[in-house]
Amino acid sequence: MNEIEVVTLFVDDLASTGHFYTGVFGLEVVYQDDASLLVKLGPLMLNLLQRERAPELVEPSTVAKSTAGVHALFTIRVADVDAVCADLKRHGVELLNGPVDRPWGRRTAAFADPAGNVWEVAQVLDGDQPENSAT
Repeated sequence: MNEIEVVTLFVDDLASTGHFYTGVFGLEVVYQDDASLLVKLGPLMLNLLQRERAPELVEPSTVAKSTAGVHALFTIRVADVDAVCADLKRHGVELLNGPVDRPWGRRTAAFADPAGNVWEVAQVLDGDQPENSAT
């Protein structure tokens, strides 16, 4: 149990969230039906699943409402945070914060997809930082 294959994100609007990942991230669609859209993100896949279809996957737990706050932060390492942020803005994506230099040796910026899932882009500032250090 040491490799993530798929991350499932529960979404309210499959069309707009799907467009975000195919248009802004430029991800390839692997599978699509009326309730989900599966896209390839490097070695893993993101499954965008309509929130109303999610309860059966997490029973007996419940699915949180999209307005319940942020539940996770997904970080993507990039070579140039400022260039990525400029590209995000060209796609109409508003940054939540950043770009900002962090004390742990990263320059980061955060943004949300249309379903409220929060992403961070992170650039290593010091070449001496270990590859797997915290963002």
